Amino acid sequence: MLFLINAVFRGAGDASIAMRSLWTASICNMILDPILIFGVGPIAPHGVQGAAIATTIGRSVGVLYQVTQLLRRDGRIVIRRPHLRLDFPLMGRMIRLSASGILQMLIGTASWIGLIRVLTHFGSDVVAGYTIGIRVIIFALLPAWGLSNAAATMVGQNLGAKKPDRAEKAVWMASYYNMLVLGAIGLIFVIFAPQIVGMFMQDPEITPWGVHCLRYVSAGFVFFAYGMVVSNAFNGAGDTWTPTWLNFFCFWVWELPLAWGLARTLGMGPDGVFIAIAVAFSTMAIASAVLFKRGNWKAKAV
Repeated sequence: MLFLINAVFRGAGDASIAMRSLWTASICNMILDPILIFGVGPIAPHGVQGAAIATTIGRSVGVLYQVTQLLRRDGRIVIRRPHLRLDFPLMGRMIRLSASGILQMLIGTASWIGLIRVLTHFGSDVVAGYTIGIRVIIFALLPAWGLSNAAATMVGQNLGAKKPDRAEKAVWMASYYNMLVLGAIGLIFVIFAPQIVGMFMQDPEITPWGVHCLRYVSAGFVFFAYGMVVSNAFNGAGDTWTPTWLNFFCFWVWELPLAWGLARTLGMGPDGVFIAIAVAFSTMAIASAVLFKRGNWKAKAV
């Protein structure tokens, strides 16, 4: 519910409510975590179970905040009694769109499991270093994901307003600004990778691999910036199959064999996997830009 309702607010152009709901859920979670994990006063320590309870309570509070916003009569989205009736044609269209969206996310997410399979051949130290590096990278990509979601929203709104040219302009502008921000972050990561990874781990067997992962992957941030925005713009236009096929070919047909070939066949070791990640995302960015430029998405009917 937390992510579903947030998508509703973003689609309505009110991303500030989506942001506040996530902040509310996260802050509540951060406060409850130490209390429920370690125990405070009359509250007994619950260990790992306490973390799960805190997460559930935090997200529930976030959903309650969302519901209060939906029940307002002066908001952009107002739920009324007629909206609660079953609309089977609309439900069918939603299932059709979400099915390809689910497959799209499944393909992208499952490819990371394949990369882990390649990395495990080189030992637990490499996997640990990779985990640290990729966590830092994911944190840095969060603002870029937010901007790509905003671009997708603008595509949907402008197509709905019969202004496809403005939708395209919004995507290229978002891509450019995303490139500037993410490119600067990537440069910082490349230069200061040892210091950044060192904040989380000082093990001499693990830290170097975290540094390698952070440097190689973040070197492709300029391409990532464009790829994230443009590929998500297809979703905003209702063309969910294009990014699904892009994910399949770039991550399964290209990235995984490349990672295996560089790491094992050419003897580059874990660095080959890190390079394959950067190459695959860069390839996806170029392919997404070429397909987006063709403009077939402008005629997509949702």
